[in-house]
Amino acid sequence: MAMIAAVVTDRFSLQLTFLLFTAVVVVTLFTALLIAPQRDEISEFYLGNRTMTPLRNGLAMCGDYLSAATLLGSTGLVALTGYDGLLYLGGTAVAWMMVLLLIAEPLRNAGRFTLGDTIALRMPRGQRPVRLALALCTLAVTTLYLVAQLVGSVALLTQFTGEPSAATRTLCVVVIGSIVIVYAALGGAPGATFIQIVKAVMIVAGVSVTAVMVLHHYHWNINALLTAAADNSGIGTRFLEPGLRYGGSTTSKLDFFSLELAIVLGLAALPHVMMRLLAPRSRQVLRTSVIWAMGLVGLVCLAAGILGLGATAVVGRDTISGMDHKGDAAVLLLAHALGGGILTALLSCLAFVTLLAVAAGLTLAAASSLAHDLYGEVIRKGRAKETEELLVARLAAAVMGVLGILLALVSWGANTATLAFLAFAIAASAILPTLVYTLFWRRFTATGALLSLCGGLVCSVLLVVFSPVVSSTPASLYPSSDFAWFPLQNPGIVSIPAGFLLGWLGTVLSRPEPPETYADFEVRALVGVD
Repeated sequence: MAMIAAVVTDRFSLQLTFLLFTAVVVVTLFTALLIAPQRDEISEFYLGNRTMTPLRNGLAMCGDYLSAATLLGSTGLVALTGYDGLLYLGGTAVAWMMVLLLIAEPLRNAGRFTLGDTIALRMPRGQRPVRLALALCTLAVTTLYLVAQLVGSVALLTQFTGEPSAATRTLCVVVIGSIVIVYAALGGAPGATFIQIVKAVMIVAGVSVTAVMVLHHYHWNINALLTAAADNSGIGTRFLEPGLRYGGSTTSKLDFFSLELAIVLGLAALPHVMMRLLAPRSRQVLRTSVIWAMGLVGLVCLAAGILGLGATAVVGRDTISGMDHKGDAAVLLLAHALGGGILTALLSCLAFVTLLAVAAGLTLAAASSLAHDLYGEVIRKGRAKETEELLVARLAAAVMGVLGILLALVSWGANTATLAFLAFAIAASAILPTLVYTLFWRRFTATGALLSLCGGLVCSVLLVVFSPVVSSTPASLYPSSDFAWFPLQNPGIVSIPAGFLLGWLGTVLSRPEPPETYADFEVRALVGVD
């Protein structure tokens, strides 16, 4: 990223980026503190304003889901791999169908603050060990995703400093992490929701305007854009055909399928997304909110595809890969070519705000699970006062922020995409099977939930440890070692079925729950209480 800064950004754009970013942070921090929970009510801290309109809820959901990887990574993937990158973006947009059609309404009807509350209603006898396992999985998912955001923030922030020294990296991480802590610990859900809405409006507007500029550059002729992208890709029409990145071998195809499976199924189990689904006060608002989120995410993915093709057409694939082999430079190079320093500064600022907003949402989700599930229900056995739990939630947010800062400093240089994909894989392999079985399987038991949560988590992590991500290739964490007996970089194709299988196995081998428990739960999940 420092090399990108040396070529893409000039002094004017750097100064403007800094001013815009500072202005957005100051305004959003002030507003977050202003609308922070003023009463000692955990519902306000966890869920915020439950009377928001569907559009505002949809914007908040969109903000929770879209990260800088969508703006920079996905655009770069399209710029470097053409058709395969567009296929990846399709999976990103389709993931919301899983949320809308399967879990959104029954989860909102049966839930309260976290997934642990839904499980407690479903299986009251064994809820505490399940809440403990669920808190562990939530902590793993949010920590991995949070570290990915903080490391990405530092990579972007190095545009101001060039190649970062150890002291510069530390300062950047501490500043970004401290802002995230204030958003989550003091602002709570109202503050996090506000920054998510601001970020969603900015990213939708930013990518849409830039995509319009690309289309206008080619006189709104899609065929001309595709032809120019193929001509400047250096490989001709192969750029517009499948297989450039993911179709080289059977292993590559399986790896891509495994990645898409984790993305499509993992979204429905991401802790900060599930908490957002619990916020709307009525089922009708929830349905409309999710539809808004689907439309906005689809629009951003469509615009990102146009930006990726435009980057190749205008700048050239060789230039992009020369700046950054991952392609993260594509959108900044395109912005500089089309709009000069002003557009580059605007998109750079947008990337900063996107990373901050996602990190704040993750920190709040982790703090809520630790305070409510672990402390309030497991340690205090439901006897904690609201003021007591609220204090623990604020402290947990601060602790999560500090933990993220420390891990980001230790893992500097790690592949942020790998961290994010592992988080999705754990969510899809551990949390999703438990959620689906809880909502829809009458026979499901606490033992099945424990096996599904713990087994899915362990399976995902072990498969990544023994994959090319960690050893055996030049791009691995330990390139000189070779213990990668699992050939795929993404474990979802194995770990997700394993999570469902373990949940089934634990259930059939354990004593069933009383039949009236599920009958009462089913009525609540289907009908709900508005």
